[in-house]
Amino acid sequence: MRHLIILAVLGLTACVDEPVDGRTAYLENCASCHGSSATGDGPAARDLAVAPPDLTTIAARNGGVFPTNQVMSTIDGLDRGAHFSVAMPEFGAGDLGETVIVENDGLGTPVPMKLLVLTEYLESIQQ
Repeated sequence: MRHLIILAVLGLTACVDEPVDGRTAYLENCASCHGSSATGDGPAARDLAVAPPDLTTIAARNGGVFPTNQVMSTIDGLDRGAHFSVAMPEFGAGDLGETVIVENDGLGTPVPMKLLVLTEYLESIQQ
């Protein structure tokens, strides 16, 4: 499902300086551990105590539904279970770019652009 996105900074419409591409964001931030194909076989994976999961099967592990909010919370670092590897950075602690408003059921939620496009990319590669 595509989201209606309204770019906003302090409630004002804004332009993003550089377009953010989900695949590029993935390759720059995730591929070293999760692999370029997102199956958990990145070059840094062999040095980790907990193997990175296959990100192409997130929906399959969730009854065929891609859990958008859960994925964004995990990437951001906001909501992670006790089983979660401490090796994964909390990307929300860094710069995830311009904030956009994502409208869902009439409610607007501010979300960093890079987080949104990365999550949409992960949704697009589900098997």
